[in-house]
Amino acid sequence: VLAKVAALLKSQTREREKAVQEVHSAADNLGTKVVPDEMLKINGFKINHWHQTFENIPGGDFIDYVSIDEHRGVIVLGDVMGKKWKAWYFAVAYAGYVRSAVRFALNANTEILPSKILESVNSSVFHDERIAEVFITLSILVLDSNSKVITYSGAGDLPLIFKSKETKFINSRGLLLGFSSDPEYKDYTIETNANDELFLFTDGIIESRNPAGDMYGKDRLLERIKNLNSTEDSLDQIKSIFSEFTQNKFEDDVSIISIKTEG
Repeated sequence: VLAKVAALLKSQTREREKAVQEVHSAADNLGTKVVPDEMLKINGFKINHWHQTFENIPGGDFIDYVSIDEHRGVIVLGDVMGKKWKAWYFAVAYAGYVRSAVRFALNANTEILPSKILESVNSSVFHDERIAEVFITLSILVLDSNSKVITYSGAGDLPLIFKSKETKFINSRGLLLGFSSDPEYKDYTIETNANDELFLFTDGIIESRNPAGDMYGKDRLLERIKNLNSTEDSLDQIKSIFSEFTQNKFEDDVSIISIKTEG
């Protein structure tokens, strides 16, 4: 009986590994990445991200960077509500809509505002029956190092955490994409000074639990960021603390982006 059980477990492990390899192979063959290999480079800002897929399977989080010029750029963080292959497929579709909207605005030589990008993406999603019923959160930021201003708008997303003289949440309260044909998205202006830092994150961070079942939560993350050592890399510290809390057992894709204003 023990030998039979052992053989079944071994077979199940092989099948899972085969399935994971097939998903990765499909993703590679499509030539589509939902998280870029390199960070956005803008004079005056230091940008970094940490992304960990759920059980090493492509999932629903996506990050995109668009460089406008050496002083301006766009940062996008999205999260499709689902896991594994299906979520990854829709993440690719949404990422495509966002990229098209950003590039259309650039080519039209209009003012690049996060709210207008969201409106454009929402219009596309609302009229696309294939993904109109898929829930997604989306954060869009436009960075300008000349003014040291970050403009932000969000759709159903989690609050940003801004670490300056005080550490606080910034909430967009924007409507989830696809729910209305004509939603109103608001732009928030964040004026930054040297060494200020802004964090975007998905729910894989705050909804993960420790072995005792305690959820990490937004308030715990806020407190950790408030007490970061300014002489060390912020994401390295967050990753270490979070991994220790969860014992490296994550329940979803984990994504967090940091934006630090340089002196």
